[in-house]
Amino acid sequence: MFVPRPFLIALQFLTALPIRIKEPPDNTTMGHSLLYYPLVGLLLGLILATLGWFGSEMPARLHAAVVLAFWVALTGALHLDGLADSADAWLGGLGDRQKTLAIMKDPYCGPAAVVTLVLVLLIKFTALEHLIMTTNWEALALTPVLGRTVLVLLFLTTPYVRPNGLGSLLAKHFPRRAGVVTLLLTLVAVPLFIGIAAFWLLFTVAGIFFALRALMLRRIGGTTGDTAGAMVEITETIMLLTAALME
Repeated sequence: MFVPRPFLIALQFLTALPIRIKEPPDNTTMGHSLLYYPLVGLLLGLILATLGWFGSEMPARLHAAVVLAFWVALTGALHLDGLADSADAWLGGLGDRQKTLAIMKDPYCGPAAVVTLVLVLLIKFTALEHLIMTTNWEALALTPVLGRTVLVLLFLTTPYVRPNGLGSLLAKHFPRRAGVVTLLLTLVAVPLFIGIAAFWLLFTVAGIFFALRALMLRRIGGTTGDTAGAMVEITETIMLLTAALME
């Protein structure tokens, strides 16, 4: 079966699945991999929803803990790392652009990072417990999709401020017209999947996106890989919370 190379690249980068690509991809292929981020999110969501469905005989609290642990392992804690670095940088940067960017490159984890990670995982766990109790597998499957769709929108609308690295490569070679099509197709597919409730979730995700984007622009003039990861985690957390409150 033919699998597009950009999809494999996206899968390798965004997950801890054992994907091995023999030859290094060229810059154009790397840019096109961003188009497949929502599809990778769908794969993650379907895996998590299936795990939730098969473990339905477990106590809800234990079940939520297992799903959350599997979620973190499946993504290699990639976006949690970005969230932690961003939390430290936003607190320690004291409003200064260069200091904020410098702290984000520091590999050490400060108090702000630890507290932020604990709070985000706690909210995710609590919301997951409620979704499991109400068997809301649609919201669980959809959360990683929209969590990665915001990355497409972020790279479409926001400057990437670091001159080197994977993020700058993605931003430079991202096919923007195809990105708009991918974004529109995803936004049309979501209501078809879960019905009218999707509009509330999409409205919430849009609000999160524009609020976080405004913070990024005000502080550092754009986005970085760390702030993009933070946006994924915050989007997923608020989405799970919103879906739980709508039950």
